[in-house]
Amino acid sequence: MVTPEQVQSYIEKGLQCSAVRVVGDGEHFEALVVSEAFRGKSRVQRHQLVYAALGERMRGEIHALSMRTLTPEEAADG
Repeated sequence: MVTPEQVQSYIEKGLQCSAVRVVGDGEHFEALVVSEAFRGKSRVQRHQLVYAALGERMRGEIHALSMRTLTPEEAADG
């Protein structure tokens, strides 16, 4: 079973992030991802970047992932 820490590590390795927090129960996860790469991108495009970082893990190890994807400025605004 995959842990939230592993999911966080997968995201950090595949996407340049200034912050990543992941919580979950081994199948369902919630993530907060803060990255410069999200600047000028729609929510769907941001999620696609995270899914790309996770790759094939989304088809097997990770059954559900909800996420908030923010630029550093959006994160600072609260």
